[in-house]
Amino acid sequence: MIFTRSDRFKNNYAKLNDEIKKRVKAKLKLMSENPMHPSLRTKRVQGTENIFEASISMSIRMTWQYVERGILLRNVGEHDETLKNP
Repeated sequence: MIFTRSDRFKNNYAKLNDEIKKRVKAKLKLMSENPMHPSLRTKRVQGTENIFEASISMSIRMTWQYVERGILLRNVGEHDETLKNP
């Protein structure tokens, strides 16, 4: 699975603490094997057709979408802020 990161994802990822960054990396490994892995709790973002969210922790979410060559990572951060602008 090829991951592409949006500029917003890169900027928000850089703001995360080291522990959360470690969790994001672990979740991306799972996602590369199976984007619908149960521990990701993947679901479509309400009001969108092709944007999904995955749980990093109870308060941290990551949004993404399928693109021609893999997955575009769109946003990562606090639950409400991330889902406000997926």
